[in-house]
Amino acid sequence: MEQGKRGRKRLGKKKRYHNVMLRFNDSEYSKLKLICESYDLDPSKRGTISPLLRRLVLNQKADEKDKLPNTSNLAYQINRIGNNINQLVKLAHHKNFRNPNSLLDVEIRKTNELLNTLIGIVFEKEPQ
Repeated sequence: MEQGKRGRKRLGKKKRYHNVMLRFNDSEYSKLKLICESYDLDPSKRGTISPLLRRLVLNQKADEKDKLPNTSNLAYQINRIGNNINQLVKLAHHKNFRNPNSLLDVEIRKTNELLNTLIGIVFEKEPQ
């Protein structure tokens, strides 16, 4: 008997090194069963689903519209905007903590001026 003729044939350069594991929920698995049945395959038998999925995925052509847009630049810009917002908030907090009542002081001063104006108007109109 000749050596090397038994067992599985050698794959050579076609050997597959990358694993992809898929998990399906019940509805997805029922759809997969229907696809297998349409090809007259038994999904419960070992080694039937992988070749089917491989054939379906690799023989399908991807259209340009099916490709996802490159979002790395968008994510980078959003990240930079977030950093700028954080810097502005930090600056605002720092300014308010240094003098937390600065805006309140301005409002009190304006209110006092309005009250003084009203008091002046009221006392001018009073009969003496």
